[in-house]
Amino acid sequence: MPVKIRLQRHGKKGKPFYWIVAADARSKRDGKYLEKLGIYNPNNNPATIELDIDGAVKWLDNGAQPTDTARAILSYKGAMLKKHLAGGVAKGALTEEQAQAKFDAWLEEKAAKVQAKADGLSKADADARAKALEAEKAVNDARIAAAAPIVEEEVAEDTTASNEEE
Repeated sequence: MPVKIRLQRHGKKGKPFYWIVAADARSKRDGKYLEKLGIYNPNNNPATIELDIDGAVKWLDNGAQPTDTARAILSYKGAMLKKHLAGGVAKGALTEEQAQAKFDAWLEEKAAKVQAKADGLSKADADARAKALEAEKAVNDARIAAAAPIVEEEVAEDTTASNEEE
């Protein structure tokens, strides 16, 4: 039975949410699957990905073929690297501890990159809000300044009219 690691779509129209599953290649896109490996939510920035790396590596070792998108997600989360390092351990090029140390170092570096992107996005969002607030204040000040002479003229007209009546 050929097994694929692929995305199974959930969510509503226009708001996709995916499960990462190991499924028989002949089953429907959203049909029966063998094991759920994680989730992928592209609606957030950066996208939310939760993945059982050990389960994915187990399926890859047993011959499961990931689709293009699933391969990108597995690579992003480190499952492909872990499979590669496991191959090095099996051949005797690395010890299990060395492979785990390399994988942990890669995970820390990747987490730092993702955090830097999230911080940059939040900073850009804060800057955009501050600019919008300043623009709104400028517009409000212009409205107040434009309305002030009209009010002063009306007050002046009222006082002259009351002086003439007396």
